[in-house]
Amino acid sequence: MDLIGVREVRMAADRSDLVFAADEIPLGGGTWLFSEEQPGVGGMVDLTGLGWDPLVEQPDGGLTIAATCTLAELRALPPRVGRTAHPLFAVAVDALLGSWKIHRFATVGGNICLALPAGPMTSLTAALDGVGVIWTPDGGERRVLIADLVTNVCETVLTHGEVLRAVELPASALAGRVAHRRISLAHLGRSGAFVIARLDAHERFIVTITAATPRPYQLRFPGLPTAEELADGIEGFVRDWYDDPHGAPDWRRAMSLRFAEECRIELGGAA
Repeated sequence: MDLIGVREVRMAADRSDLVFAADEIPLGGGTWLFSEEQPGVGGMVDLTGLGWDPLVEQPDGGLTIAATCTLAELRALPPRVGRTAHPLFAVAVDALLGSWKIHRFATVGGNICLALPAGPMTSLTAALDGVGVIWTPDGGERRVLIADLVTNVCETVLTHGEVLRAVELPASALAGRVAHRRISLAHLGRSGAFVIARLDAHERFIVTITAATPRPYQLRFPGLPTAEELADGIEGFVRDWYDDPHGAPDWRRAMSLRFAEECRIELGGAA
């Protein structure tokens, strides 16, 4: 789509270029920005010129994903011994229902910062205890858990002038045993509920609910909970089930509860 209100698109070459006018916004892959009108946007600053390495393996087994890493680059990451959560990468990429052309340009950071409930990169990185590295306008940086970065539909903790630089996934989360369930109303539709559960090396059980809720909800248990403990935990914690044409709140609630229980059983809980 032609964005007739945009007067300029600047290519950032280094951090000094990340000074935003009041009507300027960061540009990653642009697959959403150029899909519809963007009222009030007069300029864009293209982050791809910064040349960030898309994926950086850390010595301790962790993984740093640049905000400009494309979904195709993430999906192509080779498996690594001991990284049992690796299959989730392909699952999450495929959950963004688009052609290979979209996956070549859509970025991990863009998908997270868009903050749609069905954003699969939010689902993936929140479930794996991802930490967002945020560059601040004063030249500093701060870190926020991805589970806390998205606060509501199309709302995040980012303020004007801040840029999501990367997402850090810890080795401990990547080495966990995982289970997942996802559903949509249509065969090739937007996610209506996406549940990812993880059992870590200390037998702690972490379940993350997205798509069914306006923001990520994550519950942690010291060990595998019983079916009742899990259901009660979700019912007592999640108060706002999302409502849009891709699913009614009662359906999203029912599917999330069912999926969480199925994941619990898959990871070793008693049926």
